[in-house]
Amino acid sequence: MSEIIKSEAISRRRALSLFGKVAAFPVLASTTALTVSDAEAQTAGMERRQERRSGRHERRDERRTGRTERREERRTGTSTTTGAAK
Repeated sequence: MSEIIKSEAISRRRALSLFGKVAAFPVLASTTALTVSDAEAQTAGMERRQERRSGRHERRDERRTGRTERREERRTGTSTTTGAAK
């Protein structure tokens, strides 16, 4: 009778670990639910942001191309423009 059945024996470390996992589950579940609902709500804003970003990239590329062409023209005396005549 002095034997302890393994299914009844649980260490404090194991009990605390189990308790922590059980306590963490609702937090993770609520975080996941919030993340999913926020992603749908931000779609329009994200699209506008992407449009603005692509516009900035295009303008930046145009400035860089213009600078390169002007620099080349100053150095060689010839223009390397491929666009419309000025």
